[in-house]
Amino acid sequence: MWFEILPGLAAMGVCLFIPGLGTAYIQRFTNGGKEKRIAHFGYHWNLMERDRRISGVNRHYVSKGLENID
Repeated sequence: MWFEILPGLAAMGVCLFIPGLGTAYIQRFTNGGKEKRIAHFGYHWNLMERDRRISGVNRHYVSKGLENID
């Protein structure tokens, strides 16, 4: 019947889900707890450079709140 396809569909869904989830966790682990930021446009690059300067440790993914900025 139609429900016989459900185990195969579930296995295929899990196999498609694992690479995307794994990539997010690997990037989060290697970038100090934050997901990877990609600058496709010049404005986004400028924001990342600003965050790098403001962080104080020369890394854009180490955030510093507005209350901590001198």
